[in-house]
Amino acid sequence: MTAADETLDVALQSWVDDANAPGTDFPIQNLPFGVFRHDFEERPRVGIAIGAHVLDCMAAVRAGVFDALSPPVRDALQSWSLNALMGLGRDDARTVRHAASRLLRADSDEGRSARTMRDVLLVRMDRVGMLVPAEIGDYTDFYASVFHATNVGSMFRPDNPLLPNYKYVPIGYHGRASSVVASGAPVRRPRGQRRPDPNAPPVYGPSAGLDYELELGAWLGGDSAIGDTVPIARAEDRLFGLSLLNDWSARDLQSWEYQPLGPFLAKNFLTTVSPWIVTLDALAPFRVPAFERPAGDPAPLPYLNDAADQARGGFDVTLAVHLASAQMREQGIAPLRLSTGTFRQMYWTFAQMIAHHASGGCNLRAGDLLGSGTVSGPDKGSRGCLLELTWRGAEPITLPTGETRAFLADGDEVTMNGWCARDGAARIGFGDCRGIVRAAN
Repeated sequence: MTAADETLDVALQSWVDDANAPGTDFPIQNLPFGVFRHDFEERPRVGIAIGAHVLDCMAAVRAGVFDALSPPVRDALQSWSLNALMGLGRDDARTVRHAASRLLRADSDEGRSARTMRDVLLVRMDRVGMLVPAEIGDYTDFYASVFHATNVGSMFRPDNPLLPNYKYVPIGYHGRASSVVASGAPVRRPRGQRRPDPNAPPVYGPSAGLDYELELGAWLGGDSAIGDTVPIARAEDRLFGLSLLNDWSARDLQSWEYQPLGPFLAKNFLTTVSPWIVTLDALAPFRVPAFERPAGDPAPLPYLNDAADQARGGFDVTLAVHLASAQMREQGIAPLRLSTGTFRQMYWTFAQMIAHHASGGCNLRAGDLLGSGTVSGPDKGSRGCLLELTWRGAEPITLPTGETRAFLADGDEVTMNGWCARDGAARIGFGDCRGIVRAAN
């Protein structure tokens, strides 16, 4: 898709008035997919965000307004999750997006007709519960920011911060799909082994180094068989869309247990995702070249090197993290912005991550989730986790109440936001990715 796509026309207006409000995350040019549930029913439904409302796709199918879509697509829109639509592929998802755009436009025949069925087709976001948008079979988290990797390496290996494989291979680990939750779910402080005194045996108990990690999540569509690969030139065909992702991390547990096999309890207790998946079609105006590697860095190996991906494999997404302590919320103090970064500075593209993931014959399935790894930039204000911002606790952050934070305390609320904006295109956003820390059980 290109900016010539009529659904991206910056002049488009919706008959859903709040979708036309300046600064909304969900104008008619966005139309991300999600899964929601009414308070009065157990069955989840597929929805499309529009302003402060959700287009109920099941209701739309039953009302006949999606009759032009093929039967398999209509069936997918009445499913309990997005897996069926993801499995059909991006072309079918695109037909849904175009049909929804016509349905929600103020100046189309479909829109004028749909407006008379507003109470059937739309529900307010504040009257439904948002769920994880897909049944996740597998979750893999990458380490794609060279700035994050260099900062973390500097803390633990000051003489050799960046290991020699980093600039050749997208580093990642297999996470825990069963503990991925939607924005708003509580964050229970994990327990595990840590070694606060290097001269004494480890102790078991609640983590004292709880942290967040600001990331983007990539949701996959289609399926591949075990043994198949995904060539870099076709890797983006498997990319259904993006959401926000918070890879909660227990740093004290991590520093003790990661040797020699990597993250375990420090990462598997919870991962939070924003509930709306922004499609690549909506993100088309905000594509940018892949990160320009500094002189002297190796070029990607041939299986990770594609001219089209180098030309526009990046995403110009601005990402921000806010923190509000329990005391701040009690006093009505606005959350403190901790950092602002951009995804365009990631060393590896999502296409490269997908191609590498499948290069050894690992099968990828519809609904699989990839995390980008912490999004950090070259300056302190763009560091995407407290480990970096406080430099492993040596430089604590002071909150407006006078409280200080090296790592997260019980009652802290972390909120992540993401948005895209440029001249000549409508601003679009991802919604919130939010969680409040609760004491360990």
